[in-house]
Amino acid sequence: MASGVAARRDGKKLVRSPSGLRMVPEHRALGSPFVLEEPPWVPDKEHHCRRCGRCFCDRCCSQKVPLRRMCFVDPVRQCAACALVSHREAEFYDKQLKVLLSGATFLVTFGNSEKPETMVCRLSGNQRYLLLDGDSHREIEIAHVSAVRTLAEGFPPGASARATGMSLQYTMPGEACVTQLKLMAKEDSSASRRQAVAWLAAMHKAAKLLHESREQ
Repeated sequence: MASGVAARRDGKKLVRSPSGLRMVPEHRALGSPFVLEEPPWVPDKEHHCRRCGRCFCDRCCSQKVPLRRMCFVDPVRQCAACALVSHREAEFYDKQLKVLLSGATFLVTFGNSEKPETMVCRLSGNQRYLLLDGDSHREIEIAHVSAVRTLAEGFPPGASARATGMSLQYTMPGEACVTQLKLMAKEDSSASRRQAVAWLAAMHKAAKLLHESREQ
């Protein structure tokens, strides 16, 4: 059974910032790890991009695009470069996030263990934890994942590599040592394997967003 921390539906509240209405967690520390901080408002006669915070003329900052990573309720004004990025990120929220929430079945190996365990891995509803369920239950906080590496194979020869597994490094709260987790799709041609491959691709995208939010 999931712990109260991972299973709780965190409350949200509607706030009005100078840039627009935002739906944010009641407790900031419980927000999604993929969220970007809103740039400071700079009073100016020109228009400013809600994503990068820079000022532009009306022509260069005329697009209004959804910006889910900053929790805006309505589409907001963005410069051309930021609008392009936000459009690409929309695919993650419309498609890949649903795949991560649905979960997939993997052969999971923890640390130096030689025996993998069949487990269902999925993202928690608040996007803060990886939940793994099999004979045992594990929860890994996304914010504590320090490295993600996709394991792939190319087939047939010369074809582009396709993800068949993933290696994650993470730390547990209160511990300094790094733990490794390996997820491998099962060797079959079933729908379960296809779902696992799709989940790995979605997690690869999520890892990129997580890295960007840390670099901001």
